[in-house]
Amino acid sequence: MAGSGRVSVAIPVRDGGATFPQMLDAVARQELDREVEVVVADSGSADGTREAAVERGVRVIDVPPAEFSHGGTRNLLMERSSGSHVAFLTADAIPASDRWLAELLAGFDDGPDVALVYGPYTPRPDSSPTVRRELEEFFRDLAPDGQPRVDRGLGPADRRPGKVTYYTDANGCIARWAWERVPYRPVTYAEDQLLALDMLDAGFAKVFRPHAAVIHSHDYPPRELFGRFFDEFRALREVYGHVEEVGPRHSLATIRRRVTGDRAFMRRQGLAGRALDRGTLHSLGYHSLRVAGAALGSRADRIPPSLRMRLSREGRASFDPV
Repeated sequence: MAGSGRVSVAIPVRDGGATFPQMLDAVARQELDREVEVVVADSGSADGTREAAVERGVRVIDVPPAEFSHGGTRNLLMERSSGSHVAFLTADAIPASDRWLAELLAGFDDGPDVALVYGPYTPRPDSSPTVRRELEEFFRDLAPDGQPRVDRGLGPADRRPGKVTYYTDANGCIARWAWERVPYRPVTYAEDQLLALDMLDAGFAKVFRPHAAVIHSHDYPPRELFGRFFDEFRALREVYGHVEEVGPRHSLATIRRRVTGDRAFMRRQGLAGRALDRGTLHSLGYHSLRVAGAALGSRADRIPPSLRMRLSREGRASFDPV
């Protein structure tokens, strides 16, 4: 299975909260016939996150908040870890089974050119129907037959958001030999999308393992949800040049279609009456905010930096096209 020797699990974190110790404990339970080291890059946590890692014997690298970047800090974790393969998690992505790491590593057996392997997100038990449907359908569409998906090569039509280019380092693993040739770019956002593009451009392969799941989902309050969508679609513009279509008719039709899909999903889940009404209102707000965040985020180059900073969930003022 993907060779032998040590494998590393790397986690960048700041104030990981209650899920962070749960995630570390789930990593410690992994069933694997290889030595596993865990390395955490902590950016000034003040909620006990750093102490929870130290208590569990995890090696902690201190990264001053001003020096943190999604790409640069992950390069630092690669440099400071020693495994031939390095699996990345975020503080709130909890391995869904004791075979999560073994499943990720099995993806490297699909060929000597495999550089990246990733798995799906399983929604949390208390997630909203809208978020649950979005995650379940997105990852199911990556591998409708339930078998691993292997992507090799990158044609001109593939240089857009889609199945060929998608990769996540909230639940992904990198072969060290490939990273030594194609490291992360030291960017503030969308570092995983850029890494996948660069790896595919270099002639390496990417594998999706549908059974290498982590429990990972978010139900943000409205202001944070809008900011998250703004950040995501600004990143898609920066990486791919993607500009979301807008206009009253198109936007309203998009919202209506997605809400209708959510209502059908909720009915299949057994929701009715007031529960269905509450779910529908949540769906309407969610998709309205998504349309607004997508429209503005994918046009972030036209927005003054001070306003970009206020719209962003991460407080990021920049626009950094690739």
